Amino acid sequence: MSTVGTPLQPVLDVRDLQVTFGKRQSPTLAVKGVGFAIGRGETVALVGESGSGKSVTAFSILGLIAHAGGKICSGQILFSSDGGGANDLRHMDEAALRRIRGQQISMIFQEPMTSLNPVMTVGDQIAEVYLLHEKIGRAEALIRAQHMLDAVRMPESARRMRQYPGELSGGMRQRVVIAMAMACKPALLIADEPTTALDVTVQAEILSLIKDMQKETGMSVLFITHDMGVVAEIADRVVVMRHGLVVEEAPCQTLFAAPQQDYTRALLKAVPRLGDGSPEPLAQRGAPVMEVRGISKLFPVKSGFWGRAKANVHAVEGVSFDLMPGETLALVGESGSGKSTTGRLISKLLDVSEGSIRVQGTELTKLPADVMRPHRRDIQMIFQDPYASLNPRLQAWDLVSEPLKIHGGLPEAERRARAADLLEKVGLDRTFLERYAHQFSGGQRQRLCIARALSVKPKIIVADEPVSALDVSVQDKVVRLLQDLQRAEGLAYLFISHDMAVVERISHRVAVMYLGEIVEIGPCAQVLHRPHHPYTRKLLSAVPVPDPTRRKERAVRTAADIPSAIFKSGGRPTSRPLVEVGEGHFARVETT
Repeated sequence: MSTVGTPLQPVLDVRDLQVTFGKRQSPTLAVKGVGFAIGRGETVALVGESGSGKSVTAFSILGLIAHAGGKICSGQILFSSDGGGANDLRHMDEAALRRIRGQQISMIFQEPMTSLNPVMTVGDQIAEVYLLHEKIGRAEALIRAQHMLDAVRMPESARRMRQYPGELSGGMRQRVVIAMAMACKPALLIADEPTTALDVTVQAEILSLIKDMQKETGMSVLFITHDMGVVAEIADRVVVMRHGLVVEEAPCQTLFAAPQQDYTRALLKAVPRLGDGSPEPLAQRGAPVMEVRGISKLFPVKSGFWGRAKANVHAVEGVSFDLMPGETLALVGESGSGKSTTGRLISKLLDVSEGSIRVQGTELTKLPADVMRPHRRDIQMIFQDPYASLNPRLQAWDLVSEPLKIHGGLPEAERRARAADLLEKVGLDRTFLERYAHQFSGGQRQRLCIARALSVKPKIIVADEPVSALDVSVQDKVVRLLQDLQRAEGLAYLFISHDMAVVERISHRVAVMYLGEIVEIGPCAQVLHRPHHPYTRKLLSAVPVPDPTRRKERAVRTAADIPSAIFKSGGRPTSRPLVEVGEGHFARVETT
């Protein structure tokens, strides 16, 4: 396929790329003659639904597709780091490719934990990039590593250098991966869904960071995403893929203004937009299904030879709310604001440091494990990454009915029959019962997780970023499914998300969290369209708009602008009360 607006001397020129998977006798063609080019300093967005071939194309460029079971069967991947003669990466040996990876071409992966070593400190992992590609000692490499953490606006960079990936939030881990990718100032950055799991303010900061480094070094970017708001924010040109083919390519503004293909039009139509409306607030009837009062969670920060705790991270601080039957309360806020920790506290996956949680009048916080067990069926969780929460060794019927085995002790035949019913309820065919998790798409795996959560007929479901990793069309179907199930089963949802448009579509009320505290809470329409607290306004101003004509420079914080949630033992943040600013709408009073 001929490319649109192809630069005369591209940094990357992919021509007629074909990639197959499977056995030699019956291979499956996953990428079918893909071609595009990227000029120096240009950002090209590669978009399309799950299974369109976006990531397969990226892995092929880096020569990594064989590790995923794929094979490049034809085509050229021409790369020129300095504007001179181009080399075909496809025909380079592994040693030559290793010299290019990380130094001339770097990649940021969607899930940072899969590309970070859990048993190496952050500092050592960034320093390793310098040690591999530059002739410097370890001490100099560590100094440069901390400078890179400062460059990606990591708060308390010196302390983060000594930490392990598991001790960081998702947004912080992604900053580490970006620091590693940018360390050697590559000519080409391949970013595979780098902001999908990040909240809107961190997402805006990461996009700004990539653009700043692009201006500084002339770096080219291949940006793979399903988020059309991000595409509108960052892309110069857009390449649309479907079923392994490029179906449309155009400059960004042209594609959004006048898409030529039905598929592109459908993709843009499925994008949720802030302002599309929210559910009506529920009438206050009956008692809350859950009452949360003043819950806090402190994690000790140990130091010294004896590892004594001299300070605490106040991850959640004095959080209170009610949840009504059939209601969806959304928790929003930046990475590290305490959203997911709050979800884990009310699910009893973590113990509270202070406060109380009552479900239908029963106080849960002090119950011993054996007494708590029957109450666990009332609160089920849906996690962001369905693949990580599904046992790869179990078949679908066993995965879905596992809670029934734990809580009900039902025989296998009954569990299997219930699993078949649950699969149908979430829109999956009964013939899928014997499939394993890897045989489902991302959207189907999330439906499996929803079916599993429903198996024990819970009263409350904590949904922690349940649709953020899904493309817009699948996201739309899963949100509709959650709403249908809520109406049919009377479920209450605590919906944790960074996607404000999805939050608006599904939520009756919204609670905004900042540094572990709720700073604003109220009806969805009021909080999102008449925000009162300065932090809520800032959060909403960072939402990417799927319209390139409204692209704007965003104010970006430095690491020093981000307050610390660490206090000396016995110390606490200054707590200010929530006051009513509208009917059922409360915000924290800020002193000037």
